[in-house]
Amino acid sequence: MFYTYVLKCADDRLYIGWAADLRKRLVQHRAGRVPATAHRLPVRLEYYETCRSELKARLREKQLKTGFGRAYLKRRLE
Repeated sequence: MFYTYVLKCADDRLYIGWAADLRKRLVQHRAGRVPATAHRLPVRLEYYETCRSELKARLREKQLKTGFGRAYLKRRLE
């Protein structure tokens, strides 16, 4: 399984990513080992989806980063 996930950062912005091992990736984020979120700690997992392949997870990540994807997340997370 692969995952597409959304983190809420300390600056109230969202970080969207994908991972093969979601728990391991969250540990990396929370330890400050991911440059994109290291300066925005703490982070909280807000949302995730499971995907059957790495390709589908990466495509979903790309989709969620669009204007339509962010609007979907805003509705979903409120």
